[in-house]
Amino acid sequence: MGMLKNFIACVLLVVLFLQNSCFEAGLSANVTYDHRALVIDGKRRVLQSGSIHYPRSTPEVWPELIRKSKEGGLEVIETYVFWNYHEPIRGQYYFEGRFDLVRFVKTVQEAGLFLHLRIGPYACAEWNYGGFPVWLHFIPGIQFRTTNNPFKEEMKRFLAKIIDLMKQENLFASQGGPIILAQVENEYGNVEWAYGVGGELYVKWAADTAVNLNTSVPWVMCQQEDAPDPIINTCNGFYCDGFTPNSPSKPIMWTENYSGWFLSFGYAVPFRPVEDLAFAVARFFETGGTFQNYYMYFGGTNFGRTAGGPLVATSYDYDAPIDEYGFIRQPKWGHLRELHKAIKLCEEYLISSDPTHQKLGAKLEAHIYHKSSNDCAAFLANYDSSSDANVTFNGNVYFLPAWSVSILPDCKNVVFNTAKVISQRNNGDHPFAQQKNVNELLLASSAFSWYEEKVGISGNRSFVRPDLAEQINTTKDTSDYLWYTASIHVMPGQGKEVFLNIESLGHAALVFVNKKLVAFGYGNHDFANFLINKKIELNEGINTLDILSMMVGLQNYGAWFDVAGAGLFSVILIDLKNGKRDISSGEWIYQVGVEGEYIGLDKISLANSSFWKQGSTLPVNKSLIWYKTTFLAPEGKGPLALNLASMGKGQAWVNGQSIGRYWSAYLAPSTGCTKKCDYRGSYDASKCQKHCGQPAQTLYHIPRTWVHPGENLLVIHEELGGDPSKISLLTKTGQHICSFVSEADPPPVDSWKPNLGVVSSSPQVRLACERGWHIAAINFASYGIPEGNCGSFRPGACHMDVLPIVQKACVGQIECSIPVSSAYLGVSAGACPGLLKALAVEAHCSI
Repeated sequence: MGMLKNFIACVLLVVLFLQNSCFEAGLSANVTYDHRALVIDGKRRVLQSGSIHYPRSTPEVWPELIRKSKEGGLEVIETYVFWNYHEPIRGQYYFEGRFDLVRFVKTVQEAGLFLHLRIGPYACAEWNYGGFPVWLHFIPGIQFRTTNNPFKEEMKRFLAKIIDLMKQENLFASQGGPIILAQVENEYGNVEWAYGVGGELYVKWAADTAVNLNTSVPWVMCQQEDAPDPIINTCNGFYCDGFTPNSPSKPIMWTENYSGWFLSFGYAVPFRPVEDLAFAVARFFETGGTFQNYYMYFGGTNFGRTAGGPLVATSYDYDAPIDEYGFIRQPKWGHLRELHKAIKLCEEYLISSDPTHQKLGAKLEAHIYHKSSNDCAAFLANYDSSSDANVTFNGNVYFLPAWSVSILPDCKNVVFNTAKVISQRNNGDHPFAQQKNVNELLLASSAFSWYEEKVGISGNRSFVRPDLAEQINTTKDTSDYLWYTASIHVMPGQGKEVFLNIESLGHAALVFVNKKLVAFGYGNHDFANFLINKKIELNEGINTLDILSMMVGLQNYGAWFDVAGAGLFSVILIDLKNGKRDISSGEWIYQVGVEGEYIGLDKISLANSSFWKQGSTLPVNKSLIWYKTTFLAPEGKGPLALNLASMGKGQAWVNGQSIGRYWSAYLAPSTGCTKKCDYRGSYDASKCQKHCGQPAQTLYHIPRTWVHPGENLLVIHEELGGDPSKISLLTKTGQHICSFVSEADPPPVDSWKPNLGVVSSSPQVRLACERGWHIAAINFASYGIPEGNCGSFRPGACHMDVLPIVQKACVGQIECSIPVSSAYLGVSAGACPGLLKALAVEAHCSI
């Protein structure tokens, strides 16, 4: 009976966890650590965390994102701090709008969650320049991330600025705030080797500097095996169950568990099956971990020119449990929520002892946690990537699918298995994929105005150099664009047909000869360098060569990434008659930025300017052209998507706000994708991919708060050529959800109530709409052996129509639960004898 009482107590802990806040705002907390866990006010804690980066969304939706995170079972929100936007000019700070860090931290606090502040100030994060301000690069004698005095002075100053700001607002836990952890540097251990002794000294300096700033909360360094005491070194990766801290006094912490992977232009879309993600999390806690963070839990959007590089896409969706638009991604969110509840059932055991390991067979094992000799919780693991197994543990036999973990909070009853996904599913892999739930507004071509840019140098902003200039040092990242212009003199008798050979460090370039487009070249995310080799025809006399070099995000990762170059480094003419002619060191004329940028065509103030032209024939498929139109915002409060599939490459603005770069013309390779990815076996970023042969991204997020009643301004800068008449605006009007649960599936974790070791409740179909919507209709309900998949269910050989029962339970509700049992569904227990039955339901949510 003692075991039963303790198990019931654990169930009550889960209920309290879901209903109450993690802490009371305003009450100070002492945060320390020991070898097992973080210790908050003297009590060890098992914590689930998720990354949400405040600038990748808008302040108006932060509360909703954090609420969904909390409902998903998170207790901690983790975020980087982005130096380049907080200090865009040296000594001038910005903490407004999407960059209002204090407001974000307070929003987390209001939700009753903790916060891990990853100050860095190097972030990586696929963010432009890794989060460093570009002005830092131009400080004389500076070298980033090594024992360099100019760099250390600037880094220390910014660290102190952020910490002082948090202290002024009483946001550290000791002040009654939510911040329980801080991070200095980021993944430096991956590149430390490249900096030699300077790297080792820098790590010690960074640690000492952080500790001396006296945050009163523990500091961490991720991926840093030599993090000195008292800094906690932590793990980043797809799996961290084998991670061991560099000191027996430090807890096992996982700061980046990749929920998917980031997206790059020219690549297929990566995703990570939830069965594997849940397996990784369960294995981590099984083997001694007590703090785990999803990177990302909500990824969001790289608005403006914030995306790093090269060629990181505007979408930072990351296949996260909450998608780019703020909608819950099922079944990932729901399955992980059940996992979090199952782990929470074990918390008192996890914090009471180190795990005891027990071998159960080849690639089969158990880890047991005790509160007393006969009171325990256990994790049973099958880490074979192909073979299922039956194992004997504690006198009972358990079935373990390959690559799965079962959780037994009482060392007897399985409440969760990572491979058994019974959570609700959404139809489609994108929130705007369900056509019947999406309203699409085609923008009328007659409403467009345009502005055609001049090729080459315009105005009086040019300068001359006797060589090819490196792009970043020239533009200082004030623009993606740099014009390179040269003259080519062809004497009588010289060959007019020549090969133009251009080599560039990246990232893309348009080439014009005598003002006519002759070539376009580009690199990719993994290798930005590219070569253009084009046969061209010159005129006798003077010819103009204009090359527009285009950047797609500054490098954000790697050793010495801050000195990685961009732009042209070689231009050679090859004449079969007269040989090579290297014009790289000849006279070049330069201009930073393109004409439309200088004019300010993206700004609302120029919406009615005479610069814009309008006529009966809209110019399409032309390079270097700006388009402008207006649209009426669709009804509703949800986010919008701009479909730019018909465009080539460029940037877009709505009411003066940049929604990011687009590159619809860059298709992913046609091979490498699978319809169904096998979750079993080790995951990497190239294992599971979709949308091969298609653009990485065609839909671009427009936050609802960026549009207003009446007319809204859309401006497009097209670099390559596209058809704006096919641009459309999409809004989500409903949601198609479904569930398939078998009689053999376990009940939801929070419905398990042991009665002398016997589970007393049935498995359940659980359906829930997004907040603000309700279940408007049940489109399908079958009990028996339904066939098909979500969106295409059909009755099987054994079919019992339970539609009226499901309709009664669900229609008009925000969420509903239907036990998968013959008794509840009013079906004779003898129906379909000898068959294991299941309930399949499809529902439609609307406002």
